Amino acid sequence: MSAYGALAVGVIAIAWSAIFVRWTLMPGIASAFYRMFIASVVLCCVLVFSRVRLTGIDRSTLGLAVLSGVFFAGDVGLFNTAVLHTSAGSATFLTNNAPLLVGLLTWAITRRSPSRRFWTALAFALGGAWLIVAVDARHAGKEWSADLLAVGASVCFALYLLTTEHSRKDLDTRVLVTFSTMSSAVVLLVVSALAHVSLVVPSARSLAALLGLGLICQFAGYFCLTYALGHLPATVTSVVMLACAPITALFAFGLFGERMTMLQGIGGAFVILGVWIVSRSQQVSSPEETAEPSMR
Repeated sequence: MSAYGALAVGVIAIAWSAIFVRWTLMPGIASAFYRMFIASVVLCCVLVFSRVRLTGIDRSTLGLAVLSGVFFAGDVGLFNTAVLHTSAGSATFLTNNAPLLVGLLTWAITRRSPSRRFWTALAFALGGAWLIVAVDARHAGKEWSADLLAVGASVCFALYLLTTEHSRKDLDTRVLVTFSTMSSAVVLLVVSALAHVSLVVPSARSLAALLGLGLICQFAGYFCLTYALGHLPATVTSVVMLACAPITALFAFGLFGERMTMLQGIGGAFVILGVWIVSRSQQVSSPEETAEPSMR
């Protein structure tokens, strides 16, 4: 599978997240835990049956994989909670600040600023994402605590992308995703226990939504995303992830009859333009700059 093909599948799968979270009718931390727990069970089975060798893996590399899981636990836990307490559009826009943070963190760590093409693509993509959620602007500011949670989720996701990109250079996709997801599940379980959050699944519909979160959004979505991170830089991947916004809007239209306004349509076009710009920049890069180890 090509890196961009895997990334496309991952984006479509992850775009279901906000819809499944609403369908669970459960606290955000609880649905986040089940998402990671269900995915962990499946990933462990995949790891066992594929007979991936774990010997010889450096402890520091595994530690970084676990750390990426801690960051992702923060992202999914904060986002799930924000979605339940503010408009889905506002939460999605605020969480999608991750690409900007990735660029800034990359600049701070490596002292090398991302290319001008990256910032141009980011401007189009963020502008498009803002237009998509402009309909929800009247709700902005009424739930400041939830908005801050969404901002915190974007910080955690940016750190997750950077640590995963670094870990992917030395770890097989299956090993990295399994250890990262398991550590996320453990962190969310501990947080649920400390916060006295109920983990009771209220209905069969809730269980189906949790299975969707675990199998579609997490297992399929982030397996593909992690594979793509082995071939594409985090700055590119994080911008392409903004395509989740218009895809989620299309899902909401089909499932809930939520009509897209002209502004939202224009915003979707801007996001697609940003995706094209950043994809084009990757295609014109030299082979030496883009070569990464393939999935073993």
